[in-house]
Amino acid sequence: MAVAVANVMRKPPPPSAFFTPAGLSDLSFLKLLAAMAGDIVSADSGEMPRYQRRNARCLVRRIRTLVVLIEFLIETRRPLPSSAVLCFKELYIVVHRARILLEYCLQSSRLWLLLRNREIAGYFQDLEREISTLLDVLPLSDFCLTADVREHVELLRRQVGSSRIYVDYEDEELWIQVLSFLEEFGKGRIPDVSDLKSTFTDRIGMMEARDFESEIEFLQNQINSHEGAVDTEADLATIGGVIAVVRYSRFSLFGAQEVKESNKRTTRRPPPLPVRDISALPKDFCCPISLELMRDPVVVPTGQTYDRHFITQWIAGGHQTCPNSGQNLGNAVLIPNCAIRSLISHWCAANGVANNSPATGSISASASTASKAALEANRATICILVHHLSTGDNASKATAARELRMLAKIGKENRAMIGAEEQAISFLNLLLRSQNPTAQENAVTALLNLSINDANKTRIITQPGCLRSIIRVLRFGLTPESKENAAATLFSLSSIQEYKKRVVEEPGGVEALVWLLKRGRLRGKRDAVVALFNLSTHPESWERMVGSGAVDALVGAVVEEDGVAEEAAGALALLARQRVVAVMLGWEEGAVAGLAGVMRVGSERGRENAAAALHEICRRGGAEVAERVARVPGVARVVQTVAVEGTKRARRKAAALARLLQRREWGPMPLPAPASGWRGAGWGVETTTGEMSPVAVPVAVL
Repeated sequence: MAVAVANVMRKPPPPSAFFTPAGLSDLSFLKLLAAMAGDIVSADSGEMPRYQRRNARCLVRRIRTLVVLIEFLIETRRPLPSSAVLCFKELYIVVHRARILLEYCLQSSRLWLLLRNREIAGYFQDLEREISTLLDVLPLSDFCLTADVREHVELLRRQVGSSRIYVDYEDEELWIQVLSFLEEFGKGRIPDVSDLKSTFTDRIGMMEARDFESEIEFLQNQINSHEGAVDTEADLATIGGVIAVVRYSRFSLFGAQEVKESNKRTTRRPPPLPVRDISALPKDFCCPISLELMRDPVVVPTGQTYDRHFITQWIAGGHQTCPNSGQNLGNAVLIPNCAIRSLISHWCAANGVANNSPATGSISASASTASKAALEANRATICILVHHLSTGDNASKATAARELRMLAKIGKENRAMIGAEEQAISFLNLLLRSQNPTAQENAVTALLNLSINDANKTRIITQPGCLRSIIRVLRFGLTPESKENAAATLFSLSSIQEYKKRVVEEPGGVEALVWLLKRGRLRGKRDAVVALFNLSTHPESWERMVGSGAVDALVGAVVEEDGVAEEAAGALALLARQRVVAVMLGWEEGAVAGLAGVMRVGSERGRENAAAALHEICRRGGAEVAERVARVPGVARVVQTVAVEGTKRARRKAAALARLLQRREWGPMPLPAPASGWRGAGWGVETTTGEMSPVAVPVAVL
C-alpha cells in the first residue's frame, strides 16, 4: 500500500536557535559553548532514543571531539582571531540545534519516529554537513594545537566530510509492517492477534495498555496541532489510520482493563525540530515565494516557475503581477513544469528526502485507502467495546464507555457505526445509573457525542427509559461535568422539532435545567440556557416554561449578567411571542432594564436578541405594557442608539421598537397585571400561539 511519509518539516525553530549570547568575552563564550556541548555528551551515558540511535550516537561523538578542541582553547587562553570567533558562534547555533533534535527524538512517540524515519535522518545529516563546513573554514593553524588535539580534529574533519545519510532499514521494515495492518483492514480483513503482538509488543516495545494509550494520545495531538509534517491529506489519513490500528490492538491484546491516570505515561510535547538546511536545497528546486522545496511546480505566463499552492495564494490575494519579474500575469494560466518536477523527484530520492508530489497520484490514493482502513479498524474496535459494555466488570465498562466517547468525538462515521451497533445505546443507558462517577460521566458524554447524528437522536429518544435517565443525571449527576453534558444532550436532542415536546413534557427535565442555570458553573449555565432556548422554539412549550420557573431563571440570567445574559435574552425573545409571557415580562421593570443593559453593552448578537425581546414584549403585550417599557430609565436612549449603530437586524428591531414606544393608538388591552409580581405559574389563560422558528446551534463534542 502506498502511504506517503511526512513532508520535510519547515517549522521555524525557537528564536534562541538563531542567536548567540551577546556581551561575553571570548573566554566566557567558549566556556558557555563547552558547557552546552558537554551536556549533550554526558547524555550519551544515559537514555538514548529508541530509534535514530546510530545517528544520535554519531552526532554525540562529533560533539565530543569538538569539546576537546574547545577545552584546549580555554586552557591556553590565547586570543582568538575574528574569523575563529565567527566560526564558534556558528558552532554554538549548530550545537543548540543538535540538542533540540536529540530532545525531539527522546520525547517523541515510537510510532511517530518510525513514521518520520527518513526525514529525521535527514536532520542529522544536515548537522553533519554544517559541522563539516565549519571545520573547513576554521583557522586551525592559528590555534597552535598539540599533536593529539590536531589529530582528533583532522579525523573529525575527514569523517564529517565523507559522511552520508543513514537510514535504518530495520526501522523502515518495521514501519512497513505497521502499514501492512492498515492495508489488511482496508481489504476488510482483521489482522491476526499474534502478528499484532509480535509487532507492537515484541518489536516496538509497547508492553502495556498504557503504552498504547500514550502512543494514541501523542499521534492524536499531532493531528490536532496540524504542525510540520501533518499538513497534507495523506499524512493526516495515514496517522489517523495508524491510531485506529493501535486502538484496536490495545483492546485486542489487553482487553478493557483500566489504566489509572497515576500509572499512565505522560506524553510530553517534543520541541519543534530545527529547520532543514535550506542552503543544501538546489535553488532552482525552491519556490521563489516560500523558499521551500516545490511539490507541484507550475509555470506562469511570464515564464517563471512557482509551487502551485503558493502562486495560487498570491493570485487569490489580488496580485496581478509576477512576484519575480513584476510583469503582468494576464489570465494567469498555470502550466505544470514536468521537467523540474522530475528533477526534484530524482534529487529527493538521492538525498533521502520525502517528496509527496501530486503528479504521482499517491496522495489521494493513499489518503483514501488509509481512511477506509481506519474506518474498518474502528468498526472492529467498536464491536470489542460494546462486548465489554455488555459482559465486562464495572472497570471494563467504564473504560469501554470512555473509548466509545472518544471514537464518537473524532468522526461522523464512528458516530454512525456506534449507533448502528446493536444495543450500544442500551448499554450506555444502563451505565447512566452507575455509582462510579467516571463511568457515568463517560456514558452521558458518549450519548452527547452520538446525538450529533440525527439517526442516533431517534435511537436515544426511543430507547426505553433513556431520556428519563439523562434527566436523572442532569438532576442528580455525580460530577458537575455529568450534569453539564446531560444538559447539552437535551439541547442536542431537542434540535429536532418533534422531540422538543417530548423533552419538555418529561417530568423534571425543565426544572433541572432551571436549577443548573441558577446554580451551575458558567459552562453549566451556558448548556442550560441554550437547551432552554431550543425548547422555547416549540409553540407549546411556554406554559411549562412559565410553570417550571424557566422564565424567572432566564430573567435572572439577564439581570445578573453572569455570562449567559445574551443567550437568555434570545430565549426570552422567543417566549415573549406568547402574550401572557410578554405581559409578565413587561410588568417586571428589572427584566426590561436587564434587556436594555444587554442592548447597551452586549455583543452584536446580544443586542439583536435583547432588541427582539423588547420588541416582542411591546408588540404582544399591548399599549399598557409598551408604556411601562417606555418609562423604564435608559430604554429610549439605548433603543435610539441601536437603531443607528447596530447590525442590520438589530437596527430593524430597534426601529420597530421605537415606533411602538412612540405610537399613540394601541391595539387590544393586555391582560391585567398579576397582583403578586410578574410570576405567572398559576395563570390558565388561553392565548393564540405564534409560529416559532427553530434556531440551529452547533453541539460541541466532548
